[in-house]
Amino acid sequence: MPLYDRLADLPLRVASVDRDRHRRDTSSGFERTTTTFVLAGGGERGRGEDVTYETADHEALEGVAFDDLSGEWTLDSFSRHVGERDCFPAKPPEREDFRHYRRWALESAALDLALRQADTSLAAALDRNPSPVRFVASTRLDGGDPARVREFLAASPALEFKLDPTPEWTAETFDALRETGAVRILDLKGHYEGTTVDQAPDPELYERVFDLPDAVVEDPAITDATREVVGRNRERVSWDAPITGVESVEALPFEPSWLNVKPSRFGSVRALLETLEWADERDVALYGGGQFELGVGRRHVQLLAALFYPDGPNDVAPPVYNDPGVPDDPPTSPLPAPTNSTGLSWE
Repeated sequence: MPLYDRLADLPLRVASVDRDRHRRDTSSGFERTTTTFVLAGGGERGRGEDVTYETADHEALEGVAFDDLSGEWTLDSFSRHVGERDCFPAKPPEREDFRHYRRWALESAALDLALRQADTSLAAALDRNPSPVRFVASTRLDGGDPARVREFLAASPALEFKLDPTPEWTAETFDALRETGAVRILDLKGHYEGTTVDQAPDPELYERVFDLPDAVVEDPAITDATREVVGRNRERVSWDAPITGVESVEALPFEPSWLNVKPSRFGSVRALLETLEWADERDVALYGGGQFELGVGRRHVQLLAALFYPDGPNDVAPPVYNDPGVPDDPPTSPLPAPTNSTGLSWE
């Protein structure tokens, strides 16, 4: 049975819709804002986190009602309703992909609530056993200075990393990182548009990145100048920003060896599960991605990793790794397997 069919007919009773706002400074130098949607009904609460990046889009929720979400549903009928309504009624989102982010917040809250109302868990509903979750720490290097990596390794010697190379990185930067043997993902961010992390393709940088051994290289831009180096290393290439479902995967320049799974990019539970099945059928390696979640969203991406790709280089480290400072005694990888006794909980 397809994974989504195991969930689609779950009854869902929604009596009220509430929201909680979260704010926190991050290691990337900005204040993160997210909103948790709380759906309540039948004595239970389900939660999902909207990881939309622009604070203005969260502030625009003030005074906005989601009364049309109340009622008797199945998970599938609720999903179809959310997919047809405007979840940004006060103003259009700053970026169109934020529509998927908010839809995921509502659908994950609905899934959490429906499972709780059925007195079951995601693991039980999908007949999967959670495993310990390997994670990497995601950080940026100020001007290419590897000092932050060294500080983290001093606090946690076995830690692995996801890093975002930039043209500022010198040969000395790459040499220092090579010596650590701890870099597992290098994100070129070649498919972002209209964000503060957009990065134009740099053939010299790409050559240096692929020369760093044992690292998956994420989201290269393929141009006349970069096509050869990317093609030569295609088995190490992973995709993140373009991935919103099976159709987007099949539209990639070549069949992928790796995918970064960020649930909010998919928007719907159906699109996420269908893509996981597509990858499993083709032996595509998966790992989870985080988006500076401040609430339940981090536990949700960790739970999905525990169920589907626990051994991947998951960018789902505990939130302390997103703090501006380096913690003295940070949690170590892997995270113990969750119990997931009900809903989308991690216990």
